[in-house]
Amino acid sequence: MSETAREHPAVQKASSGNPRSIMYREALREALLEEMRRDASVFLLGEGIARRGGSYKVTEGLLNEFGPKRVIDTPLAEATFTGAGVGAALTGMRPVVEILFIDFSMLILDQIANQAAKLQFMTNKQCSVPMVLRTQGGAGNGLAAQHSQSLEAIFYHIPGLHLAMPATPYDAKGLMKSAIRSDFPVVFIEHKLLYMTEGEVPEEEYLIPFGEASIKRPGNDLTLVAWSNMLPRSLKAAESLAEEGIDIEVVDPRTLVPLDKKTIVDSVRKTQHLVIVQEAVRRGGVASDIASYVHEEAFDYLDAPIEIVAGLNTPIPYNLSLEKACIPQEVDIIEAVRRALARTV
Repeated sequence: MSETAREHPAVQKASSGNPRSIMYREALREALLEEMRRDASVFLLGEGIARRGGSYKVTEGLLNEFGPKRVIDTPLAEATFTGAGVGAALTGMRPVVEILFIDFSMLILDQIANQAAKLQFMTNKQCSVPMVLRTQGGAGNGLAAQHSQSLEAIFYHIPGLHLAMPATPYDAKGLMKSAIRSDFPVVFIEHKLLYMTEGEVPEEEYLIPFGEASIKRPGNDLTLVAWSNMLPRSLKAAESLAEEGIDIEVVDPRTLVPLDKKTIVDSVRKTQHLVIVQEAVRRGGVASDIASYVHEEAFDYLDAPIEIVAGLNTPIPYNLSLEKACIPQEVDIIEAVRRALARTV
């Protein structure tokens, strides 16, 4: 278990009251609201997050309660305000910095990769950077090549960063609260198509530790690993396959760094088959790294080669039909499962 996970021993308490269903963006807003009320060192920085409430309305209403010193509208200068966030974190504040599209995070790689990720190590833990970088990625709605990328592999590759990609409102809230309390810099990637999705979220406080995957659907015939917006598509594929008598176990890592390898490997040892689904292009992707871990730790259990379903190695087109063709769909996942089962030794 990661150091972040050990910070939160009371995790995932069941709701004692009536269940309620809220949207993903509302769950994130609740997490920010609760943490800002709990800790005066938490503040928000980003473009259009105060008066407009953010382009995806996650921060709507927070300016009214906390004022312009804690919900700060920034200029269109990502490198500058991200650097300000790093500096504030070094002084003991807990900034939540929002980058509107993950594509724009290419402008802040020095601040994140060369400063935030390395300072704890380089100072022998004499300082830390307790900062959350909120951003959204993925394709959808025809936003074209410069606003539709899935770039998690870049941050996954950088030692010193933690990386969360929640797929449900429940996970989004619990992981955001843990991210804000963490002493590690956290890259928190949301998917633009998930903001309006709904799910059950308890009213009482709960925290989800980093480094603990969630089995969203138990099964015995094949393990399907997916995160972010590929999770709901994988669950739909699993339900379709269930009608054919194929029993799929769906595992959501929830955090890619730290990665819960044990849950994935244990599932593969049980099902003896593995399909990994990522929206990002396959080349240099997280799915390939997960596959390598499974090969190292569970090769003798595999009854068929690992299948990876990923985005095409191309910029995302503006045309909606072409955009859809570039990103894994439910039918692609179903076909990969069938291939894996058909190739059973």
